[in-house]
Amino acid sequence: MKFKRRTWLAATCLLAAAASPLAWAQDYPTRPIHIVVPLPPGGSNDVLARILGQKMAESFGQPVIVDNKPGAAGNIATDFMAKAEGDGYNIAIAPNQTVAVNPVLYPKLPFDVLRDLQGVTLLGRVPMVLVVSSKVTATSVAELIAQAKASPDKLSYASAGSGSPQHMAAEVFKSMTSTRLTQIPYKGSAPALVDVLGGTVDVMFCPINSALPHIRSGKLRALGTTGTKRLALLPDVPTIAETVPNYESDIWIGMVAPAKTPPAIVNKLNAELRRSLALPEVRDKLAEQGIFAESSTPAEFTKLIADDQKRWAAVIKAANIQPE
Repeated sequence: MKFKRRTWLAATCLLAAAASPLAWAQDYPTRPIHIVVPLPPGGSNDVLARILGQKMAESFGQPVIVDNKPGAAGNIATDFMAKAEGDGYNIAIAPNQTVAVNPVLYPKLPFDVLRDLQGVTLLGRVPMVLVVSSKVTATSVAELIAQAKASPDKLSYASAGSGSPQHMAAEVFKSMTSTRLTQIPYKGSAPALVDVLGGTVDVMFCPINSALPHIRSGKLRALGTTGTKRLALLPDVPTIAETVPNYESDIWIGMVAPAKTPPAIVNKLNAELRRSLALPEVRDKLAEQGIFAESSTPAEFTKLIADDQKRWAAVIKAANIQPE
């Protein structure tokens, strides 16, 4: 009888242990949630965090605090998340630069994104547009390619730094068109765009939200967009892929959590974020900022990160890109 009783007690304890994460997830959250943003306030990543954080707070009945942790091209924030407690109270905005490019650009990072983090959901995409200053005579992607081939290295392009989306978009373009353009790196998109507007630099692959006002005013000429479909905001501007087949280099942004976060909590966060992203007022607010809402399952987003790491590793190796 004693043996049977001990067996029953052991089984009961195992069932209770197995059930506790689910019960924990049902109660979650019971205190404030922190959304870490790897870049300064004001950009697309910050906008996403604040709009979605407000919706999460309304739904969960708990404060959602946005913590901006910029620095080291986003590696400071990613390192923080990799070491954070996996309890669902620290989650992070994850643009492709920090989780897909940096891990294959920087050789000795103190974290492994695919080991230390897990995807929660894709949040949206920010298309880029290939623009030229008023000093450049090219009026199409084909003409720009022709000019670049006629005078290798003469045309310059502005980037927000090594490994930035603007840099990677240009490197893919150069590789696929067999052209040579000279990179002029800046510390961020804003100063880069200023010099393109001033004619100091010729070309830029620029996020649509930053470029659009200057395209509409005539200060910049849009030659092509970087996605697979034309944009409703610029219906007359072709995709670069219409001239350079299979070209694509958009910015995507998602949400990640520490790898040890229980699946039940990740699924609860996923459901809430996808619900918020489906709301017309949220989609409209994001679209005003040039962010196009898009969601996924946790597994789909984790796979996107892994696939893009492989893609950018090949680009970085072929172009011999070095971190700054």
